[in-house]
Amino acid sequence: MIQTLFLDGEKRHTISQVARLLKQGELVAFPTDTVYGVGCDPWNAAAIAKLYEVKQRDLDKGIPILVADVSDVAKVVTHVPESALALIRHFWPGALSIVLPRHPSLPESISPNEFVAVRLPAHTVARNIIRKAGGAIAASSANRSGDPAALNGKEAWDILSGKVAAVVDGYHAYHAAASTIVNCATDPITIIRPGPITLKELREVVDIS
Repeated sequence: MIQTLFLDGEKRHTISQVARLLKQGELVAFPTDTVYGVGCDPWNAAAIAKLYEVKQRDLDKGIPILVADVSDVAKVVTHVPESALALIRHFWPGALSIVLPRHPSLPESISPNEFVAVRLPAHTVARNIIRKAGGAIAASSANRSGDPAALNGKEAWDILSGKVAAVVDGYHAYHAAASTIVNCATDPITIIRPGPITLKELREVVDIS
């Protein structure tokens, strides 16, 4: 058990404090526009291992990456096909994760294959934390794998207190569901996980099965 801080996401110093913890290899829970997330430095293999352990997540399930800005995508993937660019322009920031070829600088443990899911959340606190931490955070839903995800700071605290360095209290999630995940590394594009962005909405932008 570790001492978990409960921090106010509205206070300016919270962002810097959380970014320092992440850079030190700690885990932090924070609000996003979907469910609450728990994340770490995506380039720190030891922190990623800790994230898998805390979530009791199977190693064959990769850890998604949240970015602060579209320009940060290049830090975590090797290339972005035109189909993915179209989705990014239409749905980001928002509740759409896009599977793309992962950058070789990322630890292999972040994913069981050569791909990684990337998303730019539509949440100011989340993006400020990610930006201050270096532009990207490896993050999964704030829960134990298979359990319901936290939708607010109190729920995240109840689940993760004693297991993470800090919980950032913020606004309730805009969507009470995890993001839609699409695989843009395949042809045709496929939906890996349904979510707030519907198949109908996706088909208005790209060809998708």
